[in-house]
Amino acid sequence: MSRRNRKQVFTNVEVIDAGAKGKTVAKAPDGKVIFLPNAVPGDVVDIQTFKKRKAYYEGKATVFHKLSDKRTEPVCEHFGTCGGCKWQHMDYKYQLEYKQNEVVNNLTRIGHIELPKVTPILGSEKQYFYRNKMEFSFSDSRWLTLEEIKSDEDLGDKNALGFHIPGMWDKILDVKKCHLQEDPSNAIRNAVKQFAIENGLAFFNTRNQNGLLRTMMIRTSTTGDIMVLIQFYKDDKIKRELLLDFLAETFPEITSLQYVINEKANDTIYDQEVVCYKGKDHIFEEMEGLRFKINAKSFYQTNSEQAYELYKITRDFAGLSGNELVYDLYTGTGTIAQFVSKRAEKVVGVESVPDAIIAAKENAQLNNITNVEFFVGDMKQVFNSKFIETHGQPDVIITDPPRDGMHKDVVEQILNIAPTKIIYVSCNSATQARDLALMDAVYKVTKTQAVDMFPQTHHVENVVLLEKR
Repeated sequence: MSRRNRKQVFTNVEVIDAGAKGKTVAKAPDGKVIFLPNAVPGDVVDIQTFKKRKAYYEGKATVFHKLSDKRTEPVCEHFGTCGGCKWQHMDYKYQLEYKQNEVVNNLTRIGHIELPKVTPILGSEKQYFYRNKMEFSFSDSRWLTLEEIKSDEDLGDKNALGFHIPGMWDKILDVKKCHLQEDPSNAIRNAVKQFAIENGLAFFNTRNQNGLLRTMMIRTSTTGDIMVLIQFYKDDKIKRELLLDFLAETFPEITSLQYVINEKANDTIYDQEVVCYKGKDHIFEEMEGLRFKINAKSFYQTNSEQAYELYKITRDFAGLSGNELVYDLYTGTGTIAQFVSKRAEKVVGVESVPDAIIAAKENAQLNNITNVEFFVGDMKQVFNSKFIETHGQPDVIITDPPRDGMHKDVVEQILNIAPTKIIYVSCNSATQARDLALMDAVYKVTKTQAVDMFPQTHHVENVVLLEKR
């Protein structure tokens, strides 16, 4: 092995910061940055590196000489193995601090944006049990810990119902209690697993592509609705109905019980037929009297309570008086569009996913909202000068793009339209900063507000108000 790739050990290194993707940061004696997955800023550790690049190392803390005062005891027994809550060992107030720092650093260092006084990040009232949607995978060969592998004891059945081990597409961690979704989520998952084992329902094997049970999705809402969707690999009517009847009888609070037969190589259901077995084929979410119908394939913000706070900030930044034409780009199922509609003259939503626009129109009709219109198409193609001529010159543009940010053609068209205000909602402040830099000559950032949608993780949303210079 070349000297360049040889693993190195650094001793008594202080962890100094939190970086991207939930990793923390230390400095090697040679000045290079070291990214670590298992430490907290303030820890003093020995580090074993496993990857070397020109400007940085990747490694793991192997010995802890001093524990940071920013630490807290993780509540979940699966912490450290499950990759879902990587910051659970960091006190929540410091999680917020590092999220705020990341947003500010991205806007100033990547975008070179001159910022106004930064409004403190809005933390989540719920730090656990805040998700309204969870997806669990079945496996007949669960992930074994090193201790289990070395043990001579009989490990019993190898079935699992839980989460993919990070970076391993065919390894599933068997989850006993997850702290992300309120009950009866844990009760449903554990009961399904036990019933399936007792009744000989085969758990899926990803490598061999065999077995009966593939995945289970549970969706909840603030209205008390519960949706459960079981994904089967093959159509076995007797076993399918055996499990679904058990669920319906054991958990009568389930308002939407559905299933999918999916014989493809992957688990995605968006091209599959979803069958409603009992109850309705949807659940409802509510926000300020608005009702949003959510089906098995719908996108909806996964932290309902904090989504409400995010939308309120977006609406406040828009400062609508009732006379404005608003464009809502990347509108999804039209939630933001409908949320701001009562303070606007008209809202026009644009989205590339046809099913999302169908849902947006249906929800607008459900809510008796008549001053919204929704259109489907690729943003950089649909959102052109002809579209503006047809639908009017917007006073305000709200944009909430995916993680990759906006296409440069979309940014250019926004600059051509030159609305009075732009509100940019982002789940990735790095791509947001890139896009803001493209608009910086014409628009000035006058407000910025980070919102924590996902406690115990590094993810953070950010809302920016842009006004003409």
